[in-house]
Amino acid sequence: MQPGRSCPLHYRYPPASLNRPPEISADTLYVIGGLYGNQPALAAIAALAAAERAPVTQVFNGDFNWFNRDAIGFKNINTAVLAHHALRGNVETELAGEGDAAGCGCAYPDHVSDADVDRSNAMLAQLRATARSFPDLRKRLATLPMNLVAEVGGLRIAIVHGDCESLAGWTYDESALTYAAGLAAAAAHFTAARARFIASSHTCLPVALRLDTVQGNGALFNNGAAGMPNFAGTQFGVITRIATTPAPPAAALYGTVIDGVHVDAMAVHYDHPRWLADFLANWPAHSAGHLSYYQRISNGPRYGLHWAMRAGIHLNTTLLRKLRAGGDIQ
Repeated sequence: MQPGRSCPLHYRYPPASLNRPPEISADTLYVIGGLYGNQPALAAIAALAAAERAPVTQVFNGDFNWFNRDAIGFKNINTAVLAHHALRGNVETELAGEGDAAGCGCAYPDHVSDADVDRSNAMLAQLRATARSFPDLRKRLATLPMNLVAEVGGLRIAIVHGDCESLAGWTYDESALTYAAGLAAAAAHFTAARARFIASSHTCLPVALRLDTVQGNGALFNNGAAGMPNFAGTQFGVITRIATTPAPPAAALYGTVIDGVHVDAMAVHYDHPRWLADFLANWPAHSAGHLSYYQRISNGPRYGLHWAMRAGIHLNTTLLRKLRAGGDIQ
């Protein structure tokens, strides 16, 4: 298999391994996937948490590194994230090792071009060169778990990077969840993990849906990316909030309620000019990072908010009123 497309055996785990007592119990939980080295986004998430009425437990579910090729950025991101709960994504797993067989570890599906795969492998190699200057941080990344189990208001939550079978799984990609086979696979994961909610990231585009499980009504939220725009014409990231209280109206995008527990996608309005400057300092024109990501970081992907909202998911009422009045979601 081409490096970057293969999924190593050590990335895999049975969904039933998530059927265990929770490691985390909280009233308000932020699940933050795909920070990608964005320091302004990290600051914006801290500000969101500080504005909450109750303490917030933050869980970074992988790929908090990616664009932070500079030594200061690498140290700052990892030092800050590792002060919270964290699990390793494919990026952290490959940064902690030295083998090249998996490339970036993304396990990209066929619809991703070979050129994009090759550039991601090159980016991982350059980021690993930076990481070698921080052996203690690399050791800490290597010891992070591949998944976590949490509980909020009695709701059991499986927190993964890819899916409930693999650290780099694509079962919760928005395109996979369009088809009956993908929905059936997700439903089987709920049953095996005895979960009512699954929080994931990895595939870079957000998607959320409700579905029936043997445990009762459940939901799956893939937050896409906390550190990059997720929708066309926007410049903000997305995280997942699970809490016993409603989400702050100014930040909530869409969500649902399961047995009194509020689950929402929240916008992360980071300092975009600063982030763009940081990105260009590390990935100037014609570099691998620039070729793959500059357009998305500048203007978002070709993906609409409505595509992320599947069965049983509703727009935040404040946002809905704004859109009906002719506003936008920036």
